[in-house]
Parts: sequence; C-alpha cells; structure tokens
Amino acid sequence: MWFTMINESFVCEHCDKEVSKHPSGSARNHCPFCLYSKHLDDTSPGDRASRCQGLMEPIGMDTRKNKGTMIIHQCQKCQKKMLNKLAPDDDLLSFMKQYRP
Repeated sequence: MWFTMINESFVCEHCDKEVSKHPSGSARNHCPFCLYSKHLDDTSPGDRASRCQGLMEPIGMDTRKNKGTMIIHQCQKCQKKMLNKLAPDDDLLSFMKQYRP
C-alpha cells in the first residue's frame, strides 16, 4: 500500500464551511468543524480513485497504538467504513456532544 500526500483546502459538502489546509502539513481528509469527509480514496490513502464520491459520516472514535485517536467514517452512499487520524484543529468536543449515547 502506498500513500500520496495531498494537503489541500476545500469547501465542506456537509456544513458548507471553508476548510483550510492541515495545520501541521499532513494530509487534510475531513472537515475540522463537522468531521465529515468525502469518499475519494479507493484502495489506498490519497489515491483519489473512488467512483462513489459519497459523504463520509463520522460515526465513532477509535484509538490505535501507533496512530492515536482515529475518526470512524462510514460512507452514506456505499456504507464503506474508513478510519482517519484526528487532526489538531478538529472540533472533537462538538462531535462528542452530538453523538453521545
């Protein structure tokens, strides 16, 4: 598996906010305000080869030994689940309040 670093700004398709590049130069793969992502990658991170293009809803959190806190995203269109590393500027508190059981 290979990784293509793509750190770009975009407008979130879920909350319509302007999203700037990742603050520490890593790859920006989700909105820091609502934590939604877009199903762009297919078989490897950064390949941008997905034909689905659905919105990826943040459905939970996980912690991985070598990666730290991860957001669990599920595509609203094809149901594929993916993990994304939490970014330093993510609004985690709002997410936790919204998705609290």
